[in-house]
This record gives sequence, C-alpha cells and structure tokens, in this order.
Amino acid sequence: MKSYSQTLTVTPNDLDELNHVNNVKYIEWVNQVAKAHWVTHATKQILDQYFWVLISHHIDYKQEIVLGQTVTLNTYVKSCQGVTSIRVVEILVDEKICAYSETKWCLIHTENNKPARITSEIITLFQ
Repeated sequence: MKSYSQTLTVTPNDLDELNHVNNVKYIEWVNQVAKAHWVTHATKQILDQYFWVLISHHIDYKQEIVLGQTVTLNTYVKSCQGVTSIRVVEILVDEKICAYSETKWCLIHTENNKPARITSEIITLFQ
C-alpha cells in the first residue's frame, strides 16, 4: 500500500506532567496524518461525496517521546473490506517505532450520512 508521512517537532504543548508526549497527543497525530493522507490522494469529487468516521482505535506505546525530538508519522491503509478499512500509523523517532496504531474507519456517503461501500476507485488511491 502507498504510505504517507509527515514530520513534526515535539513542543511543550505536546507534553504531559511527566514531560513526555501526552497519550492524547498520539491520538491527535494519528487523526492528523490519516486525514492528510486522505485529502492528499482523494479527488475533489471523492472528497465531496465521502468522509471517514473512526470506529475503533488501538495504540501500542513502545518508547516515550520527549521535548524537541523530531517525530515522523508514517501511515498506510492495511486493508479495505465492505464499508471499512484498517489504517496503520507508525510514530517514529530516528527511524525507531515509538508507537504503533491500528484504526478501523467506516466510509460515509455525504448525501445520506450512511455507510458506503469502498469503491475500487478509492482502494486504488491507497494501493
């Protein structure tokens, strides 16, 4: 599958009281890179017709991330079936995975706000 990456630097606003990246920030990063990947590859027509909603979210935390570190968010769609897809996000520092996320998303049609079967055109965007 096609991957997509973003790079950022950890700021004081990303930290919790233990001076490492707050768990909520990891979730924000997962959502941020997933949305950017979708918007970057989807056509205006597809974006006008569909959007994704999060069904489930799982993160494995492997190593803390601290102030000033450069973080790479790497994402790809692992699978698509029916109306749902599984997206992987790897959160890395110096090419070492610090957190690994798998999220399940449901494609929704904007016309009726109901689940929509993932089309071959959409699947092709991420292969």
